[in-house]
Amino acid sequence: MLLIGLKITTGIDKMKINNKLLNKFNRKGPRYTSYPPATHFSEKYNDNSFIRSVTLSNNEKPENVSVYIHIPFCPQICHFCGCTTESGFTKPFLERYVDALIKEIEFVSKLIDKNRKLTQIHWGGGTPNAISLKYIKRITDKILQCFNLNEEYEMAIECSPAHLDYKHVELLKSYGFNRISLGIQDFKDEVLDAINRRRPKHPIDKIIDKIHNEGFTGTNIDLVYGLPLQTVEGFNETIDKAISLNTDRIVTFSYAHVPSILPRQKILENIGFPSSHEKAEMYNNAFKKFTEAGYVPIGMDHFCRPEDEFYLALKNNQLHRNFQGYCTTKTTGQVYGFGASSISQLFSAYSQNVKNAAQYIKKINDNNTAVLRGYNLTKNEKIIRDIINSIMCNYYVDFHEIAERFETNIYKIKEVIAFDKEKFKDFIDLNFMKIENDKITISHDARLYIRNIAMEFDPLMDTKIGTYSKTI
Repeated sequence: MLLIGLKITTGIDKMKINNKLLNKFNRKGPRYTSYPPATHFSEKYNDNSFIRSVTLSNNEKPENVSVYIHIPFCPQICHFCGCTTESGFTKPFLERYVDALIKEIEFVSKLIDKNRKLTQIHWGGGTPNAISLKYIKRITDKILQCFNLNEEYEMAIECSPAHLDYKHVELLKSYGFNRISLGIQDFKDEVLDAINRRRPKHPIDKIIDKIHNEGFTGTNIDLVYGLPLQTVEGFNETIDKAISLNTDRIVTFSYAHVPSILPRQKILENIGFPSSHEKAEMYNNAFKKFTEAGYVPIGMDHFCRPEDEFYLALKNNQLHRNFQGYCTTKTTGQVYGFGASSISQLFSAYSQNVKNAAQYIKKINDNNTAVLRGYNLTKNEKIIRDIINSIMCNYYVDFHEIAERFETNIYKIKEVIAFDKEKFKDFIDLNFMKIENDKITISHDARLYIRNIAMEFDPLMDTKIGTYSKTI
């Protein structure tokens, strides 16, 4: 099996951006944070559907519980952002939101078997650290009261450096958080100004030092490439700065421009974006610099240290991925989302809450749940999900393993995905992938095109439902 690891840096210097391939493969497609993608969710799935799904999840795998908390508030909204977020909130409104969120946690947690272990808690937004930390403590205390926390757990929060003080780091550690992810996006002030993002409150290196000194077991920084005013040379400087911070993980997201879904992004068109070729060069340069600095590439956009649990999971084909990012099959659980727009990702269903915070508060106060839409998966869709997840995370899939997991045979597996080796001829001819003995391995050279490869396993692509960003 071909693994993505430290050894794959050989030959990176010789890799060139192929404009012909970029033009051929740079088409719109899902990011596959779920399967089926959220564009297939239906409002026929309602509050009662969700309650049935949660009850059913107690008898399904994984047994572990993951909790996601969504704080949909930002003092200032970035033009590029794809998150569900609101500004202009008042303190009384925020308190009502926190009250509703706690009520939702209390109600749903009673449906979950207390013998199941809570292994992951993830806070996202919006900007979770923009609200008073007393609310974060109140919600965290309620989670710990309602769930059976595992001894080895991960509690992570996404933070904007614009609102993060040194004292906040100390308080988060005292509440039980052990991982902080900083949304840097870019170190260039002109890029931050162009996307309407506030600059860091304190020097980033000082904040990272504080996080390390407080004993957090994990630090992560997020970068975005493809933003207005970014250049290949300028992003190289951002990469070098990121490496100098010596964090445990670094993420390089490709900016997804979908103004038809997110109208606020349209303002960025007046500034302009880097070309597809420049974006690909930014990514390749990041890959080269990070791997030379000792980081290991994980999936299509994450980098971690060789001793990180992600790399161990990758070596054992146990890397997983959900709406919150990469995780491991050992520690991840079925995800129960709380808050406006949050998504629960259970073995047999997805459920998304209403997106507007005021509507969320009303629905929780009236019904204890606030479902907007969702999806019940068929067995075939679970099979496809496993295959695409393995391709996207581990760059590998073994049809025999999939067949064994779903108590069927490889002929059925191939039938479900309408497998035809001819569909992959271009990728095979480019040495991007190999298909031997019903096992598929993906080369590191294919990392820019991994979404395109995954799409060939997806029968739903023929339905043309939903609006997606371009793959590169």
